[in-house]
Amino acid sequence: MSRVDHYHNPLAPAANAIKVAVSALVRDNRGRILMIHRTDNGKYSIPGGGMEVGETVADAVVREVKEETGITVHVTKILGVFSNPNHVIAYDDGEVRQEFSICFYAEPTGGKPQTSSESKEVLWVAPEELQSLDIHPSIMSRIRHGLEPHNDPYFT
Repeated sequence: MSRVDHYHNPLAPAANAIKVAVSALVRDNRGRILMIHRTDNGKYSIPGGGMEVGETVADAVVREVKEETGITVHVTKILGVFSNPNHVIAYDDGEVRQEFSICFYAEPTGGKPQTSSESKEVLWVAPEELQSLDIHPSIMSRIRHGLEPHNDPYFT
């Protein structure tokens, strides 16, 4: 399913849904960030997706990262809650979802990078190389907050 992200766009369609989503800032022992090149909007992103009935948020993070990247992770702590009503995602089935994502820090524990139906590329990116990628502002916000030296979770 394709999607269009509307970010602070006064002409965006009104949201008609909200779904709990999770995402993860995964860094390897060299400080590089695990990124995917999304198939649905063509942008680079940290891995993540919708939570499913019967799983915890940590289970959802582990599942989503594994599905999208091939990498197994251990969730370590919460990075923040991102719930910007000025960011809506319009899907081709008519759903227009307001952003709501709980982002976590996670450490890689195994696996090898592999693509999926949701990721056409999986790569480890040094923080100083992020500016060369087409990353949606809402994802960059999560990454920026995750790279800042602080202990408290971020929330909007």
